[in-house]
Amino acid sequence: MTDRALKVVAAVVANATAAIAGLGGAAATGFRLPWSIPAAMLGGTLGWILGSVLAVPLVSWLRTRRYAPSGRPAYRLRDLPPTETAAGGKARSLAAMAQAGHPVPPGLVLLPSAFVDDRLTPDVEEWLVRELKSFAAGQLFAVRSSALAEDSAAASFAGAYETVLDVPIGHLAGAIGKVRASREAERVQAYAAAADAAGAGEVAVVIQAMVPAELAGVLFTVHPITRELNTMLGNVVTGLGEALVSGADTGAEFTLTRPDGGFAGPDTLRPLARRLHDVAHQVEGTFGGVPQDIEWAVVGGALWILQSRPVTTLNPVNTRTAERNDSQGGNCLWSATNLGEANPVPQTPLTVSHAAYLQANGGPSMVMRGREMAGYIGGRPYANLSVQITARRGRTAVEPREAYRRLAGWWGELPDQVPVTLIPMTRADWQDAGLGLLGTLAKLAWYRRGLDGYLRTNPKRCADLSARIAAAATPEALGALWRTHLLAQGLLSFWTTIAASSEGPAQLELELHAELGAADTAALMSNMSGLAGQLASLGPAVGLQEVLAGRLSREEYTDRFGHRGVNEVELAWPRPAEDPDWLDAALAGAAEGTDIGELRTRQGSTFDDTLARLRAADPRSAARIERRVRKAARQAAAREAARSESVRTTWVMRRFALRAGEQLGIGEGVFYLTVPELLAALDGRREALELLDLRRAASLRYQSLPPLPGIIYGAFDPFAWAADPNRRTDYWVAGATAPSDSDHDDPAVIHGCAGAVGEVEGTVRRLDDFDEAGRLEPGEILVTHLTNIGWTPLFPRAAAVITDLGAPLSHAAIVARELGIPAVVGCGDATSRLRTGDRVAVDGARGEVRILSSVPVS
Repeated sequence: MTDRALKVVAAVVANATAAIAGLGGAAATGFRLPWSIPAAMLGGTLGWILGSVLAVPLVSWLRTRRYAPSGRPAYRLRDLPPTETAAGGKARSLAAMAQAGHPVPPGLVLLPSAFVDDRLTPDVEEWLVRELKSFAAGQLFAVRSSALAEDSAAASFAGAYETVLDVPIGHLAGAIGKVRASREAERVQAYAAAADAAGAGEVAVVIQAMVPAELAGVLFTVHPITRELNTMLGNVVTGLGEALVSGADTGAEFTLTRPDGGFAGPDTLRPLARRLHDVAHQVEGTFGGVPQDIEWAVVGGALWILQSRPVTTLNPVNTRTAERNDSQGGNCLWSATNLGEANPVPQTPLTVSHAAYLQANGGPSMVMRGREMAGYIGGRPYANLSVQITARRGRTAVEPREAYRRLAGWWGELPDQVPVTLIPMTRADWQDAGLGLLGTLAKLAWYRRGLDGYLRTNPKRCADLSARIAAAATPEALGALWRTHLLAQGLLSFWTTIAASSEGPAQLELELHAELGAADTAALMSNMSGLAGQLASLGPAVGLQEVLAGRLSREEYTDRFGHRGVNEVELAWPRPAEDPDWLDAALAGAAEGTDIGELRTRQGSTFDDTLARLRAADPRSAARIERRVRKAARQAAAREAARSESVRTTWVMRRFALRAGEQLGIGEGVFYLTVPELLAALDGRREALELLDLRRAASLRYQSLPPLPGIIYGAFDPFAWAADPNRRTDYWVAGATAPSDSDHDDPAVIHGCAGAVGEVEGTVRRLDDFDEAGRLEPGEILVTHLTNIGWTPLFPRAAAVITDLGAPLSHAAIVARELGIPAVVGCGDATSRLRTGDRVAVDGARGEVRILSSVPVS
């Protein structure tokens, strides 16, 4: 049963359940009008949701029934189990398309186990004779290779192996032998060595019905040069497509636009253009949205898909070095704001793979045609704003930039020069994504209800799990602990953190700003701690002063905050509590700053005065505003508390990794494995350990990079960017020119987001790394790329804060508001335009920094 047929089954189950439930709803009212109509509609809607959920296990069961048993030496393509990796890339791709219901010529695949000394075994010969009887008399065949590494994301091996076309049944044995023997060809060995492709010598053989093409061609589902997602690029020739594939004939070029199917190209293809667009889009969807290089043919007005493989130049992952650059997979809009705060330096492979592993095994996910809501560039996490804007916009006609405005509290303002692109989604795509998104929303609501319990029990749960990790005596026991307890804990923390996030505070701030102006909005939104209890982002700084005052013991402080710090999401980063000298150094620094209690008291008084004035002017409006502000305060507090406990869970995962490294004999080399590789190593499969030196070298290369632009559009090469002396540091757009003074209305003014209101003049102290924190003198203006909770103890020393990265919901803005310190965040290029010793005027309400004087460049 094909995927297309399975969708029909799911739709029948959902609609039948909806009809029954709708009828039941009407019956509950005694079929009395008009009440029976809304009752039937409500019942039908709930029934459809229930039916859709019930259809999932049924469809999964039916899908497993369509495969032949594993372990055979030969299969029909439509019966090939996806677990038969020996079938090679081409056969598995053809099988996946056939099983999805795409128009693939019928065929067979002979696995390497079907051969002995390049001759078919007698049993397979007999099987082949029987299977060939199902083809039409006189049928000609195409015989092709299917090597393990062929048609993979990393290597295509295009033209390396032999292909034999127009083969009659009587000549199949010779054609099979020729294709099989081509694995020894010099060109195959040279390609494998150049591509560093393992397994090139293992070759299966595909036998397919030959398509006597009248038209044939290739089609890239994403433009391979511009990388635009909404443009497919192809070439078409008359007759067979082998000349086109080999490069002997370039054919006629054409384009298809997504998702509307627009066509530009030769008239000979126009009648089939829409069909080709739809099938190619669906084929890409079959492979998880990975851009495809498709070979196709037309005969008698019918379209056939002959082959599909990933576009190797758009592959974002190097599995050997564990490097990921998701910007290479097609033009999307990326932002490091907020995500970059918790990840100030490039992450190790174990950390990078941890979130992806959780998402692939039941974690929260927002996938649009295989593209996740976040990815990695240069070892750093970036939010895929194209995915989030597409999801926010839905199927409406809202302009993409307008849809983004509701996300701006998280990711900041977008420069006009930065394009906003969407994920091309058809009506069918939205239908497929709808149930998954609905399920995600339902799960988030469930975890939101359990937030208080999670916050209450998580510290003890983490302590218990840490003890279990220490007690695991063997690698096998440690792997079992992951499967039985640690994975569940990771998923619980991941879901709860996402569930606790809310756009409420940022949206309220925008609305109040329009209604009340900047000053009153700042006064009302800068007292979250006073309304909902201490925000977790202030906790470490407040706690230090509590220890100094004798109101909190050192042990209590360590228990509450010893897991928080400047690089707390990185598994390889030692937690502060692991350093016996950490607390003494932190207390020494805290003694130099302004008393946080005084700053908080001042903010509370400002809030009370502002609210009293609003009550005097309009009591009802003031009451409404107060209710909303208090709700926003609770949302902000919940978000930060959940984040803190999630980081506590990350410390547990670090302990797991360190224990695994100890048992595997690789120490901290464990952080250069991915999670699947680590779990495999604990189970005894340790091939990936050979890659540790290669991974360590790649990680060091990333560590040498300067901070990357906060906004990226298009395929970004971090090393080429870093080598450019005229590089942009605020944003990067593929094909854009280098920055110049003309980019700024006034070269003496730096623009950013209004982080916290207030005006101050002072001297800049630029800190390029947290290790330089001791250089910040009381009363200086802190300028840095980003801040996070590890920087909080510095804020009482600063007269103002200026950051490259940031938005209204970023760390610098939240903490500065709570302490009444002016802040301008999300400037993009403040650290490249300001130096220590410069004099500046900061206007937090306007989001502007004016350069008054600059120190001479030495």
